Amino acid sequence: MDVHQLMAQATDTITVKRVFGEPIERDGTLVIPVAKVRGGVGGGGSAPDEAGGGGLGLLAAPVGVYSVRDGAVAWHPALDLNRIILGGQLVGVALLLTVRSILAHRRRG
Repeated sequence: MDVHQLMAQATDTITVKRVFGEPIERDGTLVIPVAKVRGGVGGGGSAPDEAGGGGLGLLAAPVGVYSVRDGAVAWHPALDLNRIILGGQLVGVALLLTVRSILAHRRRG
């Protein structure tokens, strides 16, 4: 596969359809899923012997959904529990370091 074919495949793969999913209608409500999509493509080769290679990477994660009911649009974010837990751990570590620093300062003073 040459670099031009790889770029064409990447263009076909990384589209708005990857970000906004197919709308779903239930009980008079239209739901449109939304995802965060990141991708990268790379390739290379050498002219004399026509050797080359390439690759394509794609990462998608849910962000939330838009719901449309009676002409009103509402955003409903997806809950990323891993991110919440990591954030709590970072806050906890920062708090422990701060308390340790304050206690060490009081012992010296």
